Amino acid sequence: MPEVTAQATAATPDAPPLRKRVLVLNWTRRVWRPVGTAIAVILALLVTWHVIYGKHGLSTWLQMRNQDRELRKQIQDLQQENSQLRDRIQHLKSDPDAIEHEAREKLHYARPGEVIYSLPAAPQSPQNAPGK
Repeated sequence: MPEVTAQATAATPDAPPLRKRVLVLNWTRRVWRPVGTAIAVILALLVTWHVIYGKHGLSTWLQMRNQDRELRKQIQDLQQENSQLRDRIQHLKSDPDAIEHEAREKLHYARPGEVIYSLPAAPQSPQNAPGK
């Protein structure tokens, strides 16, 4: 019988802390689960905001993609213009008629005995002119 008493007395001091632990555990579940969920939602929203609007986010990526597209178009246009100018240079180097045409048009050169007439630019018609 002394053993039963020792076990009974040993069980009695453990009972309140066990109950206290259960209460603390229940309180933790009731309070910290919603708080933890709210923290997780806030973190998810912050990460989403950073992915979209951050320094290297989606909006920046879209702007850079549009800028890249415009720059590639400019490069293509400049390459095409360079190709045309190279062809024209080659044409001017090899074709005497093209050289003569450029000299007559740009420099107003004439052959001996030719007379060049320069006409003034056409006057602009006034928009408020009285009609007939």
